[in-house]
Amino acid sequence: MGKKFILVLFGLFLTALGIKLLTINMLTFGGTAGIATILTYIIPLSWGALFFIVNLPFFLISFQQLGRWFTLSSFMSIIGISIMRDSLDLLVPSIQMDPIVAAIIAGIFIGIGVSFVLNNGSSLGGIHILALYLDKRFGINRGLCILIGDSLIIIAAAFLVGWHSAIVSIISIVIASYIIGRYKSIETTRVVTEDTSVLQDAANS
Repeated sequence: MGKKFILVLFGLFLTALGIKLLTINMLTFGGTAGIATILTYIIPLSWGALFFIVNLPFFLISFQQLGRWFTLSSFMSIIGISIMRDSLDLLVPSIQMDPIVAAIIAGIFIGIGVSFVLNNGSSLGGIHILALYLDKRFGINRGLCILIGDSLIIIAAAFLVGWHSAIVSIISIVIASYIIGRYKSIETTRVVTEDTSVLQDAANS
């Protein structure tokens, strides 16, 4: 349990660092992270606060479909990455680099980070919860699910950050999605399956 906790924290840190790198270079990401980034241009709240708010509706889906323990773990991960991401705004200087280089590095960080989180029984809410459900129920590769969902978010984001930034941002999504799909572990599926089975047994008793 202690090892998994440390790996999840490390994954959250890498993911937060990748998102920070994208933000510095006026790039964005997909899923609820991308939605939170878009909202920062409209609503005067921190990324962490917006990310937490955006993910709240997904926890109901998670509790009903994926189980309460997985939902609780994901809820704590959401809080963790929200705090880490906002803390990076205070601790990490805003150093800009070539957008393509930034997208590549961020994609690697996010891909590895999210893989650590997912493969140790947690998630980052939103589209990741949907991807895990589709993976568990229909065997659809979660990396592909995340790629499709993220691409739709990027299209919407293009109207705020511009098409050039949106297209460059896709680089990070493709890299992250490949890593997530390539290094898929059976651990998350096992945790979700066991948790859901407990709920079903309780409902039938």
